[in-house]
Parts: sequence; structure tokens; C-alpha cells
Amino acid sequence: MSITKGTNKLNAIGMAAVEKIMSIGCKAQSLLNATRAVDFLGPLALRLYLVPIFWMAGTKKLGSMEDTIAWFGNPDWGLGLPFPTIMAWAASLTEAGGAIALLIGLGVRWISIPLMITMIVAAVTVHLQNGWLAIAEGSGIFATERTVGAVERLDRAKDILREHGNYSWLTENGSIVVLNNGIEFAATYFIMLLVLFFYGPGKASIDHLISKRFDNCNG
Repeated sequence: MSITKGTNKLNAIGMAAVEKIMSIGCKAQSLLNATRAVDFLGPLALRLYLVPIFWMAGTKKLGSMEDTIAWFGNPDWGLGLPFPTIMAWAASLTEAGGAIALLIGLGVRWISIPLMITMIVAAVTVHLQNGWLAIAEGSGIFATERTVGAVERLDRAKDILREHGNYSWLTENGSIVVLNNGIEFAATYFIMLLVLFFYGPGKASIDHLISKRFDNCNG
């Protein structure tokens, strides 16, 4: 009889502990859910991060379209793409126009499509052959023979600069690195655009205002 009472008491204590933990968990979840009031900050941050990237890329191309078209079409020192004039104008206007669309939050899901295509083309035609890393590293899972060799040459260059140059002045405003030009940045921008494509621009956008006015489009 005493054993049964002891067991029941332990069960009661266990149930009380579980209920307490569940209560704390529910309160924590409620606090977490309260952050939904500012959930527009996530997509807004993605948009604002991407704006200067695509604006600079697009306007740089538009500022020298002859060179851009030549780079798109030349198979020796350029991309060797077909229809280089059309491709160059399409990429340039997509990037510059996409930056404006992302800034004001207009047609974000739609503009994300050609911007993602642009990133895929850039990754495949420019960056893929260089591996993943944007900046060369000598170790890590993404390091390759190319980046290891680049870092070895960088270390040698630093030694020469320390011996024969003012190395402190040269590195005063930043470290000397070797650009590997891999797909890292293009892939990162693609993933950010993919999130915007599926989840939209958030409440801080013209798209949100339009959807509230014409909510029949959401059916």
C-alpha cells in the first residue's frame, strides 16, 4: 500500500513538473509569436541588402554598354554568349531595374525570377570554374588546389612587400587578399532572391499595399 502511495506521489510530482515546463514553453512561444508584429524586417533587410549590389552591377554595365556587349560576346576573354547585345541589355536593365523594384517593394516576386536567372548565368559562365570561394583560402572544405596555390603566392607577395615596401601603410585600410571569384556571392544572392520569391517582400512594400487593396488576387 505504501509503495502504491509513493508511486502515485512520484507520478503527481512528475505531472506537475511537465505541466510547469509546458507552461514555461507556452509563455516562451507567446513571446516568440509577438515578434510577428515586426516580421516585415526580414524580407525588408534582404531587399535593402540586395539593392546596392544589383544597382552597382547594372549601372556599371549600362555606363559602358559597348564594353559590356563585347565582354558578353567575346569567346576568348569574355563570356562567349550568343546574342550578346540582347543578353547584355537584358542583364543590365534587369539588375538596375531590379534594384529599384526591390527598394520600393514593387513586383518583387516577379523581378526575383529574372534576377535569379542572371545569377545562374553568372555562376555558370563566370564563377563555376573557380570553385566556391569568392576570396582565396588555403584551408577549409571549400579550399582547392587553385586557392591553396593563390594563398602560397599571396604569402610570398606579403614577404616581398614587408622587405621592400611600406607594408603597414599598404595594409592600413584593409588586408591584402587574392580574389578567387568563385560562385559564393552569386549563390548567396540567388538564395536570398529565392526567399523573396517564395515569401514575398513583406509588409513594408508597395506589393503589400496592392495586395490589401486587391485581395481577390490572392485567391
